[in-house]
Amino acid sequence: MSAQILDGKAIAAELKTSVKQQVENITAAGKRPPGLVVVLVGENPASQVYVRNKRNSCEEVGFYSELIQLEADTTQESLLSLIDDLNNREEVDGILVQLPLPAHIDEETVTERILPTKDVDGFHPYNVGRLTLRMPLLRPCTPKGVMTMLAKTGIDLSGKDAVIIGQSNIVGRPMALELLAERCTITVCHSRTQNLQEKIGNADIVVAAVGIPKFVKGEWLKDGAIVIDVGINRLDDGTLCGDVDYDSAKAKSSWITPVPGGVGPMTVATLLENTLQAAKMHKQGQ
Repeated sequence: MSAQILDGKAIAAELKTSVKQQVENITAAGKRPPGLVVVLVGENPASQVYVRNKRNSCEEVGFYSELIQLEADTTQESLLSLIDDLNNREEVDGILVQLPLPAHIDEETVTERILPTKDVDGFHPYNVGRLTLRMPLLRPCTPKGVMTMLAKTGIDLSGKDAVIIGQSNIVGRPMALELLAERCTITVCHSRTQNLQEKIGNADIVVAAVGIPKFVKGEWLKDGAIVIDVGINRLDDGTLCGDVDYDSAKAKSSWITPVPGGVGPMTVATLLENTLQAAKMHKQGQ
């Protein structure tokens, strides 16, 4: 067996084309384009790369985008005041505060300050709560992007056994909710999980989001499993790899996401989808 590749770049390109066409229709009707403001605190190199990719994608689809860069010693009060201003700006549909934040700023407080209808990351407790209740509004970008990829397989997910490795608020927990909504049976694994390999070996779907290079081995997998690798790790030689040992896993799985070029592009494309959705909720300022 050799897995079929879930090409995140190609699927993301399709999403961007769809979003761009909808934006053109919006502006042709005399309405303003969707607007996204990204706030970056400090000079984290990885964050700067992520922010640049997001802004480039915004320009690609015709959004209004703005970057507000703050010094690393910006106070929490100043950041919250800025968010209040952005909440009140009609031309701003989405607010994204790039994580991680400096240690002196509480991420939960910042996340909760953003209006739920402008929370295009999908991290606000209101949006996570709606996802829990199967009444989703703005959904966390990475798990939503994974669901878009899974839909491309054409496989009915109902009744499948899914194992998620990692319980973060950004990926693991909302990923469990997304798969549960599709009627999967969910197991969320973490550092205290016992018999991890056995649990992975019984899974029809494996989502790896643990942050350890090549952690999931091919021999652990059930034949024909769908493998979603959310991790991205830089090795000592400068190359990138995921949380799954790709070569061995590819030989056992039916579908697999590559790293790079898998889930990563989908996260950015889904952010654009969320911003467009937020703009529609705000009726483009009308």
